[in-house]
Amino acid sequence: MNKRIIKLYEQAQDEIVDSDCADYYERIQLKFAELIVRECRKVIIDDMDSNPDDEAFNDALDHAQSIIGEHFGVEE
Repeated sequence: MNKRIIKLYEQAQDEIVDSDCADYYERIQLKFAELIVRECRKVIIDDMDSNPDDEAFNDALDHAQSIIGEHFGVEE
């Protein structure tokens, strides 16, 4: 498994601190999924930043990161 995925799961666990709540594991899973979507969007945005002269390509990437966020309900 990718080390970054493991780090994101650990981050999700760190952000959900109330281990006494009934939905603790569900909240970790939701946070983990959110972090994965945010990471995917970040990778796209970083790629846009590395290609500043290709406007059509960057427009497509911008659209892709936007619809991924909308699809999963993850805001910027």
